[in-house]
Amino acid sequence: MNEEEERKEEASRHYTGGEIKVLKGLEPVRERPGMYIGSTGIDGLHHLVYEVVDNSIDEAMAGYCDKIVVTLENGEYGEICSVLDNGRGIPVDIHATEKKSSLEVVLTQLHAGGKFDENAYKVSGGLHGVGVSCVNALSDWMEVTVYRAPKVYRQVYHKGIPEKPVECIGDCTTTGTLVRFSPDFSIMERNSFNYDTLLTRFRELSYLNKGIAIDVEDRRGELVRKDHLHAEGGLASFVKYLNEYKTTLFEPISFEGKRIIEKPRKEVSVEVSIQYNDKYDEKIYTFVNNINTREGGTHLVGFRTALSRCLNNQLKKSVKYMKKYSESLEASDISEGLTAVVSVKLPEPQFEGQTKMKLGNSAVRGIVDSLVYENLTNYFDEYPEDLDKLLDKVTNAAIGRIAARKARENIRKKTEGGGLPGKLADCSEKDPAKCEVFIVEGDSAGGTAKQGRDSRFQAILPLWGKMLNVEKAQEAKVLNNEKLHPVIQTIGAGITRYNEDKATQDEKAASGEESTFDLSKVRYHKVIIMADADVDGSHIRTLLLTFFFRYMKPLIEAGYVYFAMPPLYKITIGKKVFYAYQEEEKKQIIDQYAQGDEGKVLAQRYKGLGEMEKEELWETTMNPETRMIGQVHLSDAEEADRVFSMLMGEDVEPRREYIEQNAKYVSMLDV
Repeated sequence: MNEEEERKEEASRHYTGGEIKVLKGLEPVRERPGMYIGSTGIDGLHHLVYEVVDNSIDEAMAGYCDKIVVTLENGEYGEICSVLDNGRGIPVDIHATEKKSSLEVVLTQLHAGGKFDENAYKVSGGLHGVGVSCVNALSDWMEVTVYRAPKVYRQVYHKGIPEKPVECIGDCTTTGTLVRFSPDFSIMERNSFNYDTLLTRFRELSYLNKGIAIDVEDRRGELVRKDHLHAEGGLASFVKYLNEYKTTLFEPISFEGKRIIEKPRKEVSVEVSIQYNDKYDEKIYTFVNNINTREGGTHLVGFRTALSRCLNNQLKKSVKYMKKYSESLEASDISEGLTAVVSVKLPEPQFEGQTKMKLGNSAVRGIVDSLVYENLTNYFDEYPEDLDKLLDKVTNAAIGRIAARKARENIRKKTEGGGLPGKLADCSEKDPAKCEVFIVEGDSAGGTAKQGRDSRFQAILPLWGKMLNVEKAQEAKVLNNEKLHPVIQTIGAGITRYNEDKATQDEKAASGEESTFDLSKVRYHKVIIMADADVDGSHIRTLLLTFFFRYMKPLIEAGYVYFAMPPLYKITIGKKVFYAYQEEEKKQIIDQYAQGDEGKVLAQRYKGLGEMEKEELWETTMNPETRMIGQVHLSDAEEADRVFSMLMGEDVEPRREYIEQNAKYVSMLDV
């Protein structure tokens, strides 16, 4: 017997029942949190909040709740999230089999809850009954207060373990549940609740459940933030919100209906709202029982199929538009400028995974298909002027697609041919993970950056001339713009269609359609936009970022896009040299080191990057050990899309209002 065989035999002898670990109660959640909430990072942290709020929403869908209050605050155990609703209140009576309060059962046992009883909840976002118990398991501290008139009950938990049995703490005349919790950062990664990310989710919920009021408040900082969400218009209001800063073709087309699935008999309700705008991207949001199914599923397939069939049939009946374009419309033609929300509610939805990102119920596809096709056909028969506007748009999109395809093919050939822009000063390192490229405003600054860089891993691409605002240009014009070609060639991964994200890329790959952007071919894992610290520099940064957002979104999603942060001032005090990135920082440096002798202080305001010596640019802006760079995140694509449309669009007034409303939250501003 050789050494390896002896090792295996020895291991087998010691592998006994004592090696089998049995996880009880909430231990599985604490041991493997990713299985239950997706991750222990910022997304998982927000998922804890959603699980609690979804319980309140389920009460609303059942007809027992119309108000939810979410509050973020600081407390003894760190940040606290509290969720209060005016639903029925979690039951507190003694559970028949567990012989303890039903509240404690729900909070301390997996797969326990009212979601498994159709008499309690006909429709629910909860899938596995692990929602609020998971939150308890991953909380350092949790307090649950239940209002069930005429009494109020409370129980406190630490790391999922009850402090003592449920106790009655007073009288009341209302019903509802208040859940307050502080995450356990010995398991979760230490992050703060992001107010804007949470607000986006709650805004969705208010639109999906018209009539319900959701109040959100952030008390953690000096400035208290408050939002009141209450949408009586339902999905039509949602679509209008998404298109707020865009010119639309017509008012939202909204309809809803119900169908019965036999074997077993279930009622499925479908609500849809559709509107087209004058832009080139597509925004389709799909929901199942209020859960945002970001990866789509059978309801999305049914919607797309019906919309395509309807518009192609309408085109064939139009002599006017058949003369303009006589082929079948492709999916990309129909999706251009489309904003839609599809909401499906049904008992026992089949999701792929606990995070509920994709619907799997096969019968839902046919139900959505028939309802959408029938309602859209009836609408266009009744409103031919709206149909005329839409056929004009989709046929123009088809003609533009053909032109863009030729331009895209030219770009692909240039990229695959290995040719690089003449102005690019490349680095010697070939591993993209170790490489970074600075996209620099102007030849002067580009020249200084080339001299000051570390050529082993830093590449420099100077920009020349005015950048194109891609927000206002058709795709073919963008693809044929010579000033953007060097950026595309330098990054080396191609480009997507307008605003196409990774999910769409994956969907194309699954259907056999060639992807237009390959993240694996990106030549640098740090793409750093380096522009002057003034208004013109900010404009250049915004134009470039808009281009990346609309045509290279996977680059941002991968975390490859950064902003360089050059200093505003060089401050010389005697023989000492300091750099200040803000006005306040300049003042602090002078106050600390000048010792009141202003005559020995020289504060030089940089007018541009090209004004710096190569050593200064390296030390302040390019040296990884001393520089400051800001990574661009895309945690909220929906809100980012609205802001880009507003900031880079035609209408000045919304832009002015946005700046006025958000000025108080700005910590770095140079004008």
